[in-house]
Amino acid sequence: MPSGSIALILHAHLPFVRHPEHEHFLEEDWLFEAITETYIPLLRMMQRLVDDRVPFKFTMSITPTLCAMLQDELLRERYVRHLDLLIDLA
Repeated sequence: MPSGSIALILHAHLPFVRHPEHEHFLEEDWLFEAITETYIPLLRMMQRLVDDRVPFKFTMSITPTLCAMLQDELLRERYVRHLDLLIDLA
């Protein structure tokens, strides 16, 4: 039987949600949830594959909007605060 390959290509995009004029802006939670529930688990999964010496290839496109938000210092600080709130709720 002929062998084949399958490629899964992930595409990540979120609308720009940075709003420094508000202390808490609901839409920023979209970014924080994506980081916590998607991007960090993907990175952890890939690290496990590397640790287990499992060969793999991974493709993910990230929009410029999302890249800008992930690099933004204000959103990073707010993400840490978001994590602190989650810990307090746990």
